[in-house]
Amino acid sequence: MLHFQNYINGQLVPPTGGHYLTNVEPATGQVYAHIPDSDTTDVALAVMAAEAALPAWRALPAEERGRLLVRVAELIERNLEPLAQAESQDNGKPVSLARTVDIPRAASNFAFFGTAAQHFASETHFQEGVALNYTVRHPLGVVGCISPWNLPLYLFTWKIAPALAAGCCVVAKPSEITPYTAFLLSELCMEAGLPAGVLNIVHGTGPGVGQAIVEHPGIKAISFTGGTKTGEHIARTAAPMFKKLSLELGGKNPNIIFADCDLTEAVRTSLRSSFANQGQICLCGSRIFVERSIYEQFKAEFLRGVADLTIDDPQLANSRQGALVSEAHLHKVLDYIALAHEEGGTLLAGGQRVQLEGRCAGGYFLAPTVFEGLAPDCRVNQEEIFGPVVTLTPFDTETEVLAWANGTQYGLAATIWTRDLNRAHRVAHALHSGIVWVNTWLHRDLRTPFGGMKNSGIGREGGLEALRFFTEPQSITVKL
Repeated sequence: MLHFQNYINGQLVPPTGGHYLTNVEPATGQVYAHIPDSDTTDVALAVMAAEAALPAWRALPAEERGRLLVRVAELIERNLEPLAQAESQDNGKPVSLARTVDIPRAASNFAFFGTAAQHFASETHFQEGVALNYTVRHPLGVVGCISPWNLPLYLFTWKIAPALAAGCCVVAKPSEITPYTAFLLSELCMEAGLPAGVLNIVHGTGPGVGQAIVEHPGIKAISFTGGTKTGEHIARTAAPMFKKLSLELGGKNPNIIFADCDLTEAVRTSLRSSFANQGQICLCGSRIFVERSIYEQFKAEFLRGVADLTIDDPQLANSRQGALVSEAHLHKVLDYIALAHEEGGTLLAGGQRVQLEGRCAGGYFLAPTVFEGLAPDCRVNQEEIFGPVVTLTPFDTETEVLAWANGTQYGLAATIWTRDLNRAHRVAHALHSGIVWVNTWLHRDLRTPFGGMKNSGIGREGGLEALRFFTEPQSITVKL
């Protein structure tokens, strides 16, 4: 049985209250670890450590901060296999996915921001013969980073790395459902020589730790990724305290397939964008709209691909579909499948829990599920399910599909499949989505802004946007 600890002031320490939570392996349904059930006292200690470390850290040249972050990236790369195994055990995702996506991208986050801070340029405005105006950006101070369970280390480092690069000190909370790799990151930061108090990782629940981070007056900004309802709660708490907020929230993303697409590639990638990580990615294309003239052909090829998806022990190399993250989440997704039947949908594939044998007999497995015949405005097509459930809908005109694509409270991401360059630009500009992919999906460039419109959040992460978020601009004017 594993026992995780908090990482506060450069040391691994138990929770002050002595309480622990159980951590369950989704593939087996069995408890395999205990994690700190921390509270406001632990958060207060973490803030104190961060405040004490802040003067020296913010004064350190960006190049020297960057060297430490790059060192962490190198240690993540060196420990790729144990980190991938831990991520798979903790989250239920196939170890092959953790090995090729989650852990490499976590390393890339530290490597990218370790060098990006050195290229974060100031602005200068010269008024001829009058004054020189220049802008500098100062670290905000101590900031809070709260990350979700679906891409645990990837999204955890996506927040921590730019905050540290900007010269902030961090109090971070990983999801209590998937804490394993955050704990391992603590050990790697110690090995890398990160100064004590610069990064503090406090384990626990949202009400116990997350709320304490949001409420603490010493924390100047909150970067959060998670559900829209939780984002609303954070905003209500933090706004009166004038905290800076970056909220990356839910999505109900359209995947638009035009008749002139590369059908083979559209099917192949749509299978991945529908069911990668068991559909537990906020960027998954859960609403697939297909131009009517190719609808039946697309459906037939797509369903053949769904039938080939292998549901197995996520620790096995050939597994393509792992377990959902928890029993509670499994039942939530099953409830939406029942709702799809009630709303008149026709089940084309899946729709049921999968029972494996042996080690994984008690795991939370669900067959990739496909429905058609559901109205664009029904609940299943409006609400975020966050599981391996997609709907197929034929469309006739560009105007029609744009209305359906934009017709939800969300606006995180969208995908377009077409060979027509003019159409690609036209439709992309008309979509109410913060991210639009054309003839691809989940293609990330760390220099670009990342975030959603409408109820999918506020603010942007990635590249210079992240460094701007964690800094405060100051305008200085010198009269000539």
